[in-house]
Amino acid sequence: MKYDQLDPTIFTQNRKRFVSQMQKNSIAVFVSNDEFPSNGDALHGFVQNSDLFWLTGIEQEGTMVVLFPDNPDPKYREVLVLVRPQELKEIWDGKRLRAHEATAISGMKTILWVDSLDAMLQTWIHLADAIYLDSNENDRKNNLVRTNEYRFIDEMQARYPLHQYLRAAKIMKALRAIKTKQEVVVIQKAIDITESAFRRLLQFIRPGVHEYEIEAEIYHEFLSKKATGVAYHSIIASGDNARTLHYTSNNNQCKDGELILMDFGAAYGGYNADLTRTVPVNGKFTKRQKEVYNACLHLHDYAKSILKPGISILNYTDKVGEEASKQFLKIGLISKADIKNEDAENRAYRKYLYHGISHHLGIDVHDLGTRTAPIQAGMVFTVEPGIYIKEEGMGVRIENNVWVTAKGNQDLFKNIPIKAEEIENLMKRKK
Repeated sequence: MKYDQLDPTIFTQNRKRFVSQMQKNSIAVFVSNDEFPSNGDALHGFVQNSDLFWLTGIEQEGTMVVLFPDNPDPKYREVLVLVRPQELKEIWDGKRLRAHEATAISGMKTILWVDSLDAMLQTWIHLADAIYLDSNENDRKNNLVRTNEYRFIDEMQARYPLHQYLRAAKIMKALRAIKTKQEVVVIQKAIDITESAFRRLLQFIRPGVHEYEIEAEIYHEFLSKKATGVAYHSIIASGDNARTLHYTSNNNQCKDGELILMDFGAAYGGYNADLTRTVPVNGKFTKRQKEVYNACLHLHDYAKSILKPGISILNYTDKVGEEASKQFLKIGLISKADIKNEDAENRAYRKYLYHGISHHLGIDVHDLGTRTAPIQAGMVFTVEPGIYIKEEGMGVRIENNVWVTAKGNQDLFKNIPIKAEEIENLMKRKK
């Protein structure tokens, strides 16, 4: 790992939270993600199953977790299963975890090798009445690839057809949405690295640079600060490119007089940051650009002010939409007639703000959590309103990450410049 080893109590606490939700005399088994092929004999970089990582902090392929709190033998109430280190594989692919190293990361004392698990797992399954298996229940899921966890479900149900099967993902969705203080510490580290990169960019951006050069500066800063890498493919969108929400070409030259929208975040310790800032390429907003930017910042601040325990994401989004209507009227994007005649299912403001305002953030950039149930203390959200004007070839988005607590929101990006004047002043200091 590139990052400093995390406190294993993060994962010890997470396992306790999950076990507390299990039915009596049940067993839970989690498996790691596949190693996905690319082309020829190549593989994509391995990414651990998020639920398994949340329980253990282990990023190695071939890992399993078995939780059986009512096992008659206390030694096997929580078991971490690893691929046995092999000299030949390590020559080619690098070192694999030893038992003591895995214990230091996860806090789990009982370590087994996967090639010796089968007989023991069968005995534990026979003792249990119900089996929790995991699946991908992220509401944004949009693929039909039959991954390792689904193949494992098929295998278990074929082998043990008379057991009761339960959804681990249903528990995970509720638990992972509520971050512990220790988890927020790691998210904050990812955010601090992201801040460092943004400040670097304010000194680098100028007319004539290419979007990919800016992207390269982000990578340099992230890796030099021990980040694993980027949390997602960075969006570096100058001029009219900013209206494409998931623009990733990053190949245009930045021109004098344009704005550039940058949506990027560091990945650190398995957790992610998610920042968006929009800045003038030449370091100075035009009057109109500042007008639109400040309208977007007003929506950003308004959204943060109402993102509190008790409101649902859907209700929250509607309220921000009402405020957007007022702001867009003020800056001349829509008229009173547009508002009066709007379709309730396609509000007038949606022409210029056509995405949601917030999503859960954590181990996944679009982390687990509900959209319909009330927001709870402990959740971490992005707050990212935008204004996209086709007629003016302009897109503005402003995004921070907010930890919702019972005592009020904590803006985890509070140290990162956000006001137009702050950005202009910092860009003046270019060497």
